Amino acid sequence: MTWTPLHAKIQRTIHRRHLFERDQRLLVAVSGGQDSLCLIKLLLDIQPKWAWNLAIAHCDHCWREDSQDNADHVGNLAQSWHIPFYLETAHEPVNSEATARNWRYQALTKIAQTHHYQYIITGHTASDRAETLLYNLIRGTGADGLQALTWQRPLTDHIILVRPLLEITRSQTEQFCQDFNLPIWEDSTNQNLQYPRNRIRQELIPYLKVNFHPQVETNLAQTAELLQAEVEYLEQTADHWRLEASVKGEKQDLQLNRQILKTLPLALQRRVMRQVLQNILPESPNFEHIEKLVALITAPNRSQTDPFPGGVTAIVQGNWICIIDETRKI
Repeated sequence: MTWTPLHAKIQRTIHRRHLFERDQRLLVAVSGGQDSLCLIKLLLDIQPKWAWNLAIAHCDHCWREDSQDNADHVGNLAQSWHIPFYLETAHEPVNSEATARNWRYQALTKIAQTHHYQYIITGHTASDRAETLLYNLIRGTGADGLQALTWQRPLTDHIILVRPLLEITRSQTEQFCQDFNLPIWEDSTNQNLQYPRNRIRQELIPYLKVNFHPQVETNLAQTAELLQAEVEYLEQTADHWRLEASVKGEKQDLQLNRQILKTLPLALQRRVMRQVLQNILPESPNFEHIEKLVALITAPNRSQTDPFPGGVTAIVQGNWICIIDETRKI
């Protein structure tokens, strides 16, 4: 086996970031594109050092005429590598990026649960990380959205999603596939500019490379990495202060101590209130919801909000913000 700098890099990354240990069962999501082929080839090559039990999973969205051929292509690769292959096919065509992503993770989780894999491994790269940062920035987001592609995140209590290629760019995976003559399946939907992410990939990133900085992908990915550590720290700190400031009222309504919250910087006040709302609202709170609750920290007595989604309201009673829900107990 030819040992390349990419082999050494992925080995160091797995070690340094403790992504997974020896003797684990790893389910690798393979679309047939260059990133996922690079990923499975790297893992297969270093597998003897780790004694992993590797398998390939492929999700057929049924949104292209050649999707079945694509699935057969990946299945044949798995057979040639003598590793298990699992296919999940959508019952109806999946037509949007968000719907496709949600269905794909549900399908991968189902396969992992059925066949007892502890990790689901995807081929997201530094290029994906840069594109996600730009996509979320354009839509409007805080630091959490800018660092959304993280190295690991739990999908269930027993299954962890891992992205080992976040320091490797798409140009590097392409070169790797060429060097090892890996048979890339070209996905025609990647050229469809009706999808915003494709426009970022095909038009915005190349423009930024030419007109601003040739290493823009790497630089943006590094920014996401810095933000990830900061978001983790801020979330842990906000969780501490949320618990410090929270008590249950006589009717089990939640009460927040304004005197404690007043001592916090605005960034932590917002995070505390977002955590509070995440626990009580039927949907994710938006910026307006959070700001309404933050404003009550210094508002006059008896000030109150209009109802949040689900009917919850908040009112100032002396040193307390009382969150009242008449429809259910908090």
